[in-house]
Amino acid sequence: MDLVDLIAEKRFLGQEFLTWLWWKSEERGGSIELPGDGDITVVFEKHMLLESGEGESSEKIICTGLQAELQEARTGLQMGKKLEQARILINHSNYEYSFTLAGALMEFRNVRLPKTEATENDKGENPEEVEGMILERIYLFEELIRVVNTLFKMFLVVRVSAEWREELSKIRNWVEKSAVVV
Repeated sequence: MDLVDLIAEKRFLGQEFLTWLWWKSEERGGSIELPGDGDITVVFEKHMLLESGEGESSEKIICTGLQAELQEARTGLQMGKKLEQARILINHSNYEYSFTLAGALMEFRNVRLPKTEATENDKGENPEEVEGMILERIYLFEELIRVVNTLFKMFLVVRVSAEWREELSKIRNWVEKSAVVV
């Protein structure tokens, strides 16, 4: 099996992860406990891409709006569409990260790293200050990747365990309840 076939075959994991993370973020009002790190805040916001079908028969829906107004995305889940891409906001260690995560390849897009004192006061005159700023940005990006990897690992531990049936049942109940128009 070549790499392209393998990616196509396993893309469902990224889609399931995004759906699980959305459910998990709403389970405790946006708060998710990371092992060893404590609570972080995860909010799905403004933009989601859902898809169904494959190849020429694939259908994509882009849903935009505030978090509470993503009713169309919730309805799409209820209709069997898969969450392929989402705009996510994570608060961790007093830093706010904003990014779009594409599920199929776990690809980070449109990443906005936290503003720090160094980036706010960017004078860029001293080469050592510039180097420090660059290193700080690299650290922040690595920290974002570490947090998302930890969340993905949490998902995989449940996904391959006997607990998955119970977790899936909770997610299905959440989809059913959240898709009801008030």
